[in-house]
Amino acid sequence: MLSVKENKIVEFSTPLLEKFAEVVARYPEGRQKSALLPILHLVQAEYGWLSVDAMDKVAAYLDIRSIEVYEVATFYTMFFLQPKGKYVLEVCRTGPCCLVGAERIMQHMEDKLGVKEGEVTADGLFSWRGVECLAACGYAPVLQIGPEYTFYENLTEEKVDQLIDELKQKAQTK
Repeated sequence: MLSVKENKIVEFSTPLLEKFAEVVARYPEGRQKSALLPILHLVQAEYGWLSVDAMDKVAAYLDIRSIEVYEVATFYTMFFLQPKGKYVLEVCRTGPCCLVGAERIMQHMEDKLGVKEGEVTADGLFSWRGVECLAACGYAPVLQIGPEYTFYENLTEEKVDQLIDELKQKAQTK
C-alpha cells in the first residue's frame, strides 16, 4: 500500500489485473463498464485511495472515458480521492445527530487529532470526516471507523478519546 504522503505512478500488479478480469467476466460482452464499482473497490483496497492516475488506468482497462470513472468515484462517499489515515473516523452530520452533539464531536476530533476534516495526522494513523446518515438516529451521535467500519453510538468526547487511544495502541502492537 502507498504511504499517505506518496503519489506514485500506478502500475497494477498481475494479481490485481487477474481480479479485474474475474470481475469483468461477470458481465455480458460489451458491458465491461458494469465492473467499474467493484474494480474501484479493488484499487482502493490495494492503494488506500483513488488517485487520478489510478482512475485513468481503470478507465483504460475498461475502455471507457476517464470522466466516467471520475463521475462514479466522486459520487460515492466510500471512495477516497486523496490519501487518508489508516483509521478513518466518520461522524454522521445529519440533523438528528447534530441535534445531540455531532458538531461538538467533530470539533473535538479536530482538536484532539490536530487535523481538519479530510486531512491526515502526521503519523498517518487518522483522518476524519462528516458523512451523511449512518441510519442510527436513535443512538446519536454516531461514528463509524474504517477500514473495518466498526460502529459506535451515543458518542461523548470521552468515548471518542478512548476510541482514539485504543486505535493508537492497536497500531503500536501491529
